[in-house]
Amino acid sequence: MDKGLIGGSTFLMVLSLLQEKDYYGYQIIKEIELRSNQVFQFKEGTLYPVLHRMESQGLVKSYKAKAETGKERKYYQITTKGKTQLADERKQWNEFTGSVQKVLGGAGYACT
Repeated sequence: MDKGLIGGSTFLMVLSLLQEKDYYGYQIIKEIELRSNQVFQFKEGTLYPVLHRMESQGLVKSYKAKAETGKERKYYQITTKGKTQLADERKQWNEFTGSVQKVLGGAGYACT
């Protein structure tokens, strides 16, 4: 998958997951991989800078807690600002994908 396409949707995917519940980094990687049928496979070195950027922008906050295994993990939680950003990102995504579909579909022509 083209990294440019993925990069533009990373915030949207991560914020969407964090709206459901708090996750630690590796869980985010695995959940995105699972839900995308392995199309999106982030490496930790790719995701953690994104999470740090989101945290510095106030979209998420982190805290340490013990996971089910008893190991302490750094969890990420969406903030109010992050929820607002998520709504904006979803709106932009829907407009973008709808417009791309219109172009691909043309004036009644099927794209092959």
